[in-house]
Order: sequence, then structure tokens, then C-alpha cells
Amino acid sequence: MAGSRKFVKASTPPNSEINVTPLVDVVLVLLIIFMVVTPLLEKDIEVRIPETEETPVEEMPQDNSQLIVKLDADGTFSINTDPVSPDEYVNKLRRMLAAKKKEDRIVFFVANDQANYGKLVAAFDGAKQAGAFVLGMATEDIPAAAQAAPAGDPGAVPAPAPAPAP
Repeated sequence: MAGSRKFVKASTPPNSEINVTPLVDVVLVLLIIFMVVTPLLEKDIEVRIPETEETPVEEMPQDNSQLIVKLDADGTFSINTDPVSPDEYVNKLRRMLAAKKKEDRIVFFVANDQANYGKLVAAFDGAKQAGAFVLGMATEDIPAAAQAAPAGDPGAVPAPAPAPAP
């Protein structure tokens, strides 16, 4: 009888269902850990915001040496309200910036909300190639009074018209 094997048959078939109790225990422990740790992770981010004040249009300093590049929704450039083709954009901006000291070579950009982002980046690159020292983004459009540029100075921004009296 040494050669025969005997097997013991289980009285119940094997259970193939997942035992949920340990799973629930682990999930509850993780939940408690996250509930304790989450308030510790919330840190205030300090942001310094510049103070602003409303200045009436007639009291604003008149600086006629600013360069404002506007990008319309259809992709056309204009420098101080003068339309410029993309081919001559860099050369015209270079001529305007050449007359200024390095620290005064500031170019502001105003882009339409529907303007192509790639064209705006190309305008930034073109301004840097033209010799701009500082690039700035304007959040508001050029005032309506500034749309008519004087013919004498192509690089000048016209003074805004005074506000009407109430």
C-alpha cells in the first residue's frame, strides 16, 4: 500500500467570492489618513498685487514715445494704429526703436481675444529681433480717441481726448 495515494475531499466547494471585510478596513484607514493630512497640505500662497487707482483721462501723463503693437482677430498687425504687413513689421519696428535709448525700448502689445496665439508669439519674437528691451501686454484696447495718429510722428501715440463733462 505504499504506492497508493489518498486524497481528502473538502466537504464544501471552494469559495471564489472576494472577502470584503479587509477591503473595507483598508479603505476606511486610508480615508481617515487623507482626512487628517488634507488640512495640513492647504497652505496660503502669498501673491503681491500692485495697488491700483483710477486716474481720469485728462490727468494721465502724455507720453508720445510709447509703441503699441495691436494684433487683430484676422491676424493683421498695426503699430500705433498704422497697419503693417507681417513682412515689414520687424523692419518698421527696428527703425522706430533705433532712435531710442536701450532702456526706453518698450513695446506694448494689445491682442484681440480671437487672435491666433502663434501670430502673437511671432509678434513678440519680431519685437525682440527689432531690439525691444521690454515687452508688455496691455489688458485693455487702445482708447477710441487714440485711433487717429498724427501724421508728423509715426512712432507717437496720440494724446487721449478729455472726458466729456456731465
